[in-house]
Amino acid sequence: MPELDIVIGGGHVVTARDVLRTDIGIQQGRIVTFGENLGDANIETIDAAGLHIFPGVIDAHVHFNEPGRDDWEGLETGTRALVAGGGTVFFDMPLNSHPPLLNVGAFDAKRERAARAGADFAFWGGLTPDNLDDLEGLADRGVIGFKAFMCDSGIEEFPAADDQTLYVGMKIAAELGLPVAVHAESDALTRQLTTERLAHGLTSIRDWLESRPIEAELQAIRQALVIAAESKCKLHIVHISCGEGVALVAAARQRGVDVSCETCPHYLTLTEDDIFGLGGVAKCSPPLRPQMVQDDLWSELQAGRINTIGSDHSPSLPEMKVGDDFFKIWGGIAGVQHTLPLLISEGYHKRQLDLSSIARLTSHNVAMRFNLAPEKGGIKIGAEADLAFVDLNAEHEVKRWELLNRHPISPYAGRRLRGQVMRTMIFGRTVFLDGKIVSTGGGRLLKPARNA
Repeated sequence: MPELDIVIGGGHVVTARDVLRTDIGIQQGRIVTFGENLGDANIETIDAAGLHIFPGVIDAHVHFNEPGRDDWEGLETGTRALVAGGGTVFFDMPLNSHPPLLNVGAFDAKRERAARAGADFAFWGGLTPDNLDDLEGLADRGVIGFKAFMCDSGIEEFPAADDQTLYVGMKIAAELGLPVAVHAESDALTRQLTTERLAHGLTSIRDWLESRPIEAELQAIRQALVIAAESKCKLHIVHISCGEGVALVAAARQRGVDVSCETCPHYLTLTEDDIFGLGGVAKCSPPLRPQMVQDDLWSELQAGRINTIGSDHSPSLPEMKVGDDFFKIWGGIAGVQHTLPLLISEGYHKRQLDLSSIARLTSHNVAMRFNLAPEKGGIKIGAEADLAFVDLNAEHEVKRWELLNRHPISPYAGRRLRGQVMRTMIFGRTVFLDGKIVSTGGGRLLKPARNA
């Protein structure tokens, strides 16, 4: 048996396939053995009795907004919330930084600031009409892929990609061996519906919801799938809000299109009824959907047709989440701290979603899709010891004072959850324990294996 630094004993280990009762042996930050009674008096031993040990959450969709808008969030505060929820890796989106991550200069500026990140990380590069010549340089720097908006992003410096831009960008991405992620809502349809309502002074929650119908999402998904098939690009549809959208992706995958899709905890937990009670704190794009639509989304997830779950943590200044004109309120939900507890509460306890499915959706599948395996994304020999220790039955109320993102705003405040993260470990180092951050900084840039 190899010489061990740490032994985790007495817990239930959740892998992508099974739940096992075994000790975990760690040496220099990596998992090197499994078995019974691995520890002795000379080895640090962590008692995990009564806990389930998940692979650390890899959140492929966050907006930490640094540099330039770190008063909205920031890498330090964002990763505090991430690790408190069992997260160990994040992929930061390119648009909310200032400047957006559209060229190597912006990459280098963000990379310099990232020393304060308390978790490992990767960066999405942007794909806009203005930076097609910069994609190769960004790939050489190590971006995880490219993100494009098929509608207005809400950030002036990050314009939407029209069909020609998407096709050319996807061709380049395919040659570079990297995926393209798209925010799929039809720009033409959402603009038309928005213009019609604003022309008549209609600015209520209901008016805004009617300006972002499911059909806008479906139109954009269909178009992105066509372009991806033509360009031979790996496509990732982010934050799908409806089962119909997932079904389109699954059908395209059957036809041979290299496509994956993500949904978010808020689409699985909240419905459009919650927006009327919560107001701007629950505004996001695509919007929350009716209960019947959410039920369809859960059916697609339980059938295995959703690949990954990301938080789409998109915070802002508090004053940007209130106002009489709902169209002007910032659209983004701050939820990075509660991805795993929400899935355990809403999925495992309420809908009998098995634990291995949660491990796949939040970690294993993410690492596989974005070429970070085998070091990341699983509890197996040779993998880095990125682990989330969870008490499946711990009931707790989400309290604002426990929120660790910069502004304690969350649509989940006051909600009772069943399932709580007790400890988070990154590369064998405990960073969160019993409600407290115990280690900060030390995050490492992760670069994907490129398979052009």
